[in-house]
Amino acid sequence: MAIRQISVFLENRPGQLAEITRILYENDINLRALNIAETADYGVLRLITNHTSLTLDKLREAGYIANISEVIGAAVPDRPGGLASLLSVIAEEGIDVGYMYSILGHTGDLSYMIFRVTDCQRAEAVLEKHGIRTLDIQGLGIH
Repeated sequence: MAIRQISVFLENRPGQLAEITRILYENDINLRALNIAETADYGVLRLITNHTSLTLDKLREAGYIANISEVIGAAVPDRPGGLASLLSVIAEEGIDVGYMYSILGHTGDLSYMIFRVTDCQRAEAVLEKHGIRTLDIQGLGIH
């Protein structure tokens, strides 16, 4: 199942992340994953929270430009080569990864990654066919 991720466009100035995390805190919203990509003038904050719709509403109310996109989550063996083997499966099936980042936390011998791919359903089917566990919104505690 695809996971809904929020992308927020930020000015490249001090205090932006503090303001966003304050908005989340004030609305009892918990982070599940986040990533920041930046250029000289702006940044893109990608985040997954436990309340996607509420997060989007509150950020937009505060004047942020934000949108939702679908990503997939997958368990990666926490050992040398774990990510390489997962990415090899994806590459062999011709699935392009636009970007990826790790999820906060770790369980036993598994780490978790978020992947932005062109076709979430196909990528999930491929991963599951190869015995790679994918994450769903329940697994991330998302409402």
